[in-house]
Parts: sequence; C-alpha cells; structure tokens
Amino acid sequence: MRALPRLLLGIALWAGARAPAAEQVSVAAAANLAYVLEPLNAGFAKSDPGVVLTSEIGASGSLVAQIENGAPYDVFLSADLDFPRKLIAAGGADASSLVTFAFGRLVLWTTRPGLDLGSVGSVVRNPSVRRIAIANPKAAPYGRAAEEALGRLGVSADAEPKLVFGENITQTAQFVSSGNADAGFVAYSLVVAPNNRDKGRWIEVPASLYSPMAQGAVLTRRGLSNPAAGRYLRFLGSAEARRVFAQFGYGLP
Repeated sequence: MRALPRLLLGIALWAGARAPAAEQVSVAAAANLAYVLEPLNAGFAKSDPGVVLTSEIGASGSLVAQIENGAPYDVFLSADLDFPRKLIAAGGADASSLVTFAFGRLVLWTTRPGLDLGSVGSVVRNPSVRRIAIANPKAAPYGRAAEEALGRLGVSADAEPKLVFGENITQTAQFVSSGNADAGFVAYSLVVAPNNRDKGRWIEVPASLYSPMAQGAVLTRRGLSNPAAGRYLRFLGSAEARRVFAQFGYGLP
C-alpha cells in the first residue's frame, strides 16, 4: 500500500518537470507612465494571458544606464526617442524594433491654494513662488522640455534660483503634491491619474514652447530573442493600448 503514494508522488513530479515554463517579459518604463502601466499591462494580459509581466519605473536616462550595465529588461519604454537611440547606438537594443507609441504633454501644477496660474511666466516671476519642481533634465525628457519652455519664454534666469530637481518626473510630482514645491512642471498623465486628479490645479504648457515629446519603445538585446516581448511591443500599437494612452491625455501617433 505504501507504494501507491510514492507512485503518485513520482507522477506529480514528472508532470511538474514536463510542464512548460510561463513566458516572461520584463518592462522598463519611463516615470511618466507610472499610472499608465497598470491598465496597459492589464490589457496585454487579456490578449496574451500566458505571459508573466514585471515592470520597473524610472527616469529614461537612468533606465538606459541600467540596461547598459546588464539589467535584465526585455522592453524599454522611453519618454523620448533620444534615449532608445542612445541604447541602440551602444548595442543594447534592436534598431528595427523602435516605434513611437505616444506623444507626451507638459503641465505646470500646483497644490497651493490661491496661487495665480494665469500663465507659466507669471508663476515663475511670482515673488511668493520660492520653489519650482522640475525633473532632472539630464535623465528625464520632461525635465528637458520644461527647461526648453523656460528658455523660450525668456524666464530661465528668474526660474534658476527657485528650481528643485526630482530624480524623475514622479518624484517631481511628489514635491508638488506634498507642498515641498509651490509649483512644478510634470507630465499631463500624472495630474489626470486617479491619485492626483482632485489635487490642486494646473495649466498646460503650450506645445509651441518645447520640442514634441515623441515617446519611443524598443526591444533590448535580451528582448530580441523573447517572442513574448515582441508581442508586447506590437500590443502598444493596438486599439486597446491606444485607448489607455488617450485616457491619460497622450497624443497618438
């Protein structure tokens, strides 16, 4: 009688050894996608339920540095096209896979009651505004766009002593949300997200003040040999993905 449990255990172990491993995709995404990634990945899971997704959020430039240093990401979603191209030039991504999946929008946001948001320039020059949050322009394309907008408005000198820098755009938004900054330049997708939509007020920075923020996705060298990663990249152009991007205010290619 003791042989039967051993036989069943042996069969179970054999079956477990024979079961195919689930496909896995690791996504590195720019911080402006912090609230977008959950519904986006949920949409992909519906269309491809056999894939296990993991995600990491960070500044685009920081994620490139991680990938170049061996971080095991399959797909890179950037807040611009420059960083994916840099990764391609370094041999860390596949040039033929690069696609534009959305266009970002920049806003000036405040949670301070009574602050006049008449214009970007008036906020910057307001003497009661002592701290203006901006993402690190060297690593975060939204920070670079904000810096460009200040320059085109001719208020860079007024803004410079007031600037406080976030490591990425989500940290920049936290500075504003917490009141540690009087106002800040953040992604439109962050102020319309459920966690923030009822906090404070914002004005959109005119698109004419900064270069278009085409957001690019690319397969890393590791992801090139992962069929599921290729399917995820193609999903970014699907009707479901476009619906999610539109919901968070992105322009669509």
